[in-house]
Amino acid sequence: MIEVVAKLPHGHVFLSGETLECSVTFIHHPSPSHTVAQSHTDVFESLAWASAQIHCQCFTDSKVPKDRASENISNFPGTALGVHTNENARVEVATKPKILFCDLRLSPGQSKTYIYREKIPNDSPPSYRGQLVKYSYKITIGTQRVNSPVKLLRVPIRVLPLCETLLNEAVALCNDTTEELTPANPFLEIRKKESPLEIALQSLQNITARRNPNSYMITNTWGRVARFCLFKPNYKLGEDIIGTFDFTVATVSCIQVSVSLQCEEKTIIEGAAEDNSKQTRIITFGNFHEVCLGYDYTQLILPIPLYVTPDFATKLVSLTWRLHFEFVTSTNKGLSPPSLEDTDWRAPSEVTVETMVWSLPIKLYSTTPTHVAQGVLGNNVHKLVIR
Repeated sequence: MIEVVAKLPHGHVFLSGETLECSVTFIHHPSPSHTVAQSHTDVFESLAWASAQIHCQCFTDSKVPKDRASENISNFPGTALGVHTNENARVEVATKPKILFCDLRLSPGQSKTYIYREKIPNDSPPSYRGQLVKYSYKITIGTQRVNSPVKLLRVPIRVLPLCETLLNEAVALCNDTTEELTPANPFLEIRKKESPLEIALQSLQNITARRNPNSYMITNTWGRVARFCLFKPNYKLGEDIIGTFDFTVATVSCIQVSVSLQCEEKTIIEGAAEDNSKQTRIITFGNFHEVCLGYDYTQLILPIPLYVTPDFATKLVSLTWRLHFEFVTSTNKGLSPPSLEDTDWRAPSEVTVETMVWSLPIKLYSTTPTHVAQGVLGNNVHKLVIR
């Protein structure tokens, strides 16, 4: 019996363009039958070969036309590691298989470890579980005994999108760096050259940390409802969206306000003239609710979950984020607060209300993979037993 153990030492979350690392260990566990004397050939376990590669499968909803969707998905030639797909799934990305070994022999209790490294393509889509389209990544490890079927171990991973503009700028910055001259002082420390991925992460940090407050005057047909201030338009996974409502400028009473964090999923199949070829889905991930009648000010705090997918766009689907507001307003004069001279005030028994909605686009970026891996449960060890 041979056990195959795949471990992800740096976690199961990666950025597009990052090089992942997976250790694959083959262990020959001794069985009770080996306690008795056997021939030398019976004791050893042999494997003919083992290889590994990365697969990304794209699953589409039945409402997305299959013929149109297939035109926007790259066709990859078959490899030694077959990927089982159903009628609504296709291979979106497949790296070249890398051979781990050929003709491995293990004695009882012996183990052998191999390190698999592969760069995730820069233009690959992120991991995404939408209502219309799904992208799923797996490291597929295959091995085979002589005259036996191929055994596959699939290790799921999560890939976060990295803005292509940031990555291109980082690559250009690295290419523009001139060759370093030999320092005159031999005791000076030579600085390590940063990789394009590290520079892109620094640029991402600068974009999301930059505060740029924007104020919006919210009005309806009856007058001003409130002034809303959003401190910045760009956010990372795991951050809190913070804003303030100012009702001192209002000429219309606002009874309550609700804010939802929503993503808009759109199929963007090019060249499709049919109405049903372009689908849109709105998904809500968080909600803020406040009864604000009589308030002068209130604040919005809305956390961004770590398990959601940031903005991205492929040839098949695009994902954008927004804040969706709902204001319940009223022009009823009885809602005005009593003055200091009033000794008796009674709330109105009936209030005529109106609801107005408004959506504010925001930009959602990825964060460091270690941050996501700590906040989202994932299995970094996967096993396969070959009997």
